Amino acid sequence: MNLRQRMVDEIKKNYGLDSPQVLSVMLQIPREKFVAKLKRVFAYRDGPVDIGYGQTISQPYTVAFMTHLLVSDKASLRLRRKGKVISGKIKNWRVLEIGTGSGYQAAILSKLVRQVYTVEIIPQLAEKAKRTLRKLRFNNVFVKSGSGEWGWSEYAPYDAIMVTAGLTEKVPQEIFEQLKVGGVLIAPIGKGYDKVMTRYNKLKNGKTKKREFGIFHFVPFVGEKN
Repeated sequence: MNLRQRMVDEIKKNYGLDSPQVLSVMLQIPREKFVAKLKRVFAYRDGPVDIGYGQTISQPYTVAFMTHLLVSDKASLRLRRKGKVISGKIKNWRVLEIGTGSGYQAAILSKLVRQVYTVEIIPQLAEKAKRTLRKLRFNNVFVKSGSGEWGWSEYAPYDAIMVTAGLTEKVPQEIFEQLKVGGVLIAPIGKGYDKVMTRYNKLKNGKTKKREFGIFHFVPFVGEKN
């Protein structure tokens, strides 16, 4: 049994996550390529891995669960192209990720949606993620170095937004404004390292529908306002 298969099996066995499209994609992505060579022995363990600058690549289950929350909210997870059904694609979805980190989460999303725009405040991590994604030919992922608290308005509005660092109180308004009506936003929110995984649905009346999904550990969100 290879390490990727073992990782996916552990996610299903230990956490009961039933998300065939997401787990299938995780089998395709070489997680070890997104960490330093000396850290690759830890790439598939059930925990986060340090990537430098006080940041981590999230634990595999966290990546799987956040991705599942993002895509499972859509009724159809298939895109019909040239008469064939391409499993796992969501038609025309443009997704914004706040907190590129290693680029691994963006790589997972890229297999499920049309385009991924991802913002990283630490320039060295942004450049490294960009190189890794380019080398592995994730050509529908676009990386920007900058503060995620402002989002990436140039390509807004987005069908979905994922925040991959822990917010203290709430999602910045600038980010919410870049979400389409009917769109979904996933973010970990709370004091300290214990964050409540939260999903927001943006409604037509300007309000949001909020649902919480348990406690997860995250490094703090870093922005220009901090």
